[in-house]
Amino acid sequence: MEWSEVEVHTTNEAVEPVANVLTEFGAAGVSIEDVADFLREREDKFGEIYALKREDYPKEGVIIKAYFLKTSEFVEQIPEIEQTLKNLTTFDIPLGKFQFVVNDVDDEEWATAWKKYYHPVQITDRITIVPSWETYEASANEIIIELDPGMAFGTGTHPTTQLCIRALSDYLQPGDDIIDVGTGSGVLSIASAKLGAKSILATDLDEIATRAAEENIQLNKTEHIITVKQNNLLQDINKTNVDIVVANILAEVILLFPEDVYAALKPGGIFIASGIIEDKAKVVEEALKNAGLIIEKIEQQGDWVAIISKRGVE
Repeated sequence: MEWSEVEVHTTNEAVEPVANVLTEFGAAGVSIEDVADFLREREDKFGEIYALKREDYPKEGVIIKAYFLKTSEFVEQIPEIEQTLKNLTTFDIPLGKFQFVVNDVDDEEWATAWKKYYHPVQITDRITIVPSWETYEASANEIIIELDPGMAFGTGTHPTTQLCIRALSDYLQPGDDIIDVGTGSGVLSIASAKLGAKSILATDLDEIATRAAEENIQLNKTEHIITVKQNNLLQDINKTNVDIVVANILAEVILLFPEDVYAALKPGGIFIASGIIEDKAKVVEEALKNAGLIIEKIEQQGDWVAIISKRGVE
């Protein structure tokens, strides 16, 4: 397959709207190179174990790279993509010294180029996510998740993934039945399996994601616990009476199925929802309440929010 890389040089303030536009146009993956990531101070306890190089980052601002299958449809859309990005200024989003470049890349180049930014990530005092190509010496009782996300979302570096794993650590009990909606790389399903879940159904609409999830599940030897299914949210899934539903997807998507989550949960069951930007947390919270769910806790990391709710005991 031939791929095209769309490279956008812009400001830090524009990262999320630009990435959102690129995703809406069908980007299979997005990477962000932000000089602030190199310059900021690191926490000692949690976060990435860094081995970063200054030359890998722009002199100023942010470079966002998105990857598209090089089809005739994509080529025709290039001017529209660029203009849509430029139109973000009408919403008072500063683009800075905006630059828009399209490059051709091959499968192998895309599959490996982003790896230099991805290193082991300690999520809790028990759980660490380690890239499959790195050597890592685990401490006693440490849970290691080996991961090669490929083009699927979920490396463990994003705050929403970390919020979900911490919530799973708090709420999951050994023997629980789980549904992981929008599984991406499979990281939340694997974490659930290693925390003691009895069975996990991992769903994703994207064929690339389900393939990546299956590979990572096998890598972590959890295929006997996790079933992967290409599926749109919880549609046509008859699995009910589960202990936990976890969904690390956009707020707009979460708003589509809170009633389905309620129906899938057992009384007292937990819904962990993340991928929610701070500005949309209240809307999601209200939708969950309207579906009959009870808000247990709201956690935040940076601009991102996780809402933990439960079905009441009847």
